[in-house]
Amino acid sequence: MPANREEERTMKDRTATPFLSDIQEIRRRAREHVEKGAVTSAYKGDVETAIKLLNEALATEIVCTLRYRRHHYMAAGIHYQAIADEFMQHAVEEQQHADWIAERIRQLGGAPDFNPEGLLTRSHAQYAEGNSLVDMIKEDLIAERIAIESYLDMIRYFGDNDPTSRRLVEKVLEQEEEHADDMATLLERFDKEPGEGTKQRMR
Repeated sequence: MPANREEERTMKDRTATPFLSDIQEIRRRAREHVEKGAVTSAYKGDVETAIKLLNEALATEIVCTLRYRRHHYMAAGIHYQAIADEFMQHAVEEQQHADWIAERIRQLGGAPDFNPEGLLTRSHAQYAEGNSLVDMIKEDLIAERIAIESYLDMIRYFGDNDPTSRRLVEKVLEQEEEHADDMATLLERFDKEPGEGTKQRMR
């Protein structure tokens, strides 16, 4: 039947078109620029811009790690140990984000910028200490919201041009949204307990 002949022709066309159009050319290019590591000629993004954005993200994660760690130690006490533990958990996760981002920068042929000089300039988030427990929670929530906005912009920028970096930032963003939700929940709790957040001042 004609329909069957048409189906056979379609199947032949599909099998005649290889997934990789020219494997020999791909092999040649891989050998020609072997020193570029993970960055091949198929990479559609701007490597320098990608490295710059990721180094800004790295600085942001380092600043957030330091801020959460300080809040952990300042909040530690008989009444606030659970919250202090929450701060430390976030600090550990922010450090994990920094490690992931640093590794991606290296894969792209760049150098992760861990230089303390200019760290706050590169970071999107600020290092705000806070004078009370509520202040600390608010500052952490603000920083998380800044990070969320920044990462959403980065995801849109990377798009299909750099899917690996995009997926990495999406993974980081997911945890940052969880952190923001945790801080918002803590803030709501203290709003329902007047005076609770002002009991502990800076030592």
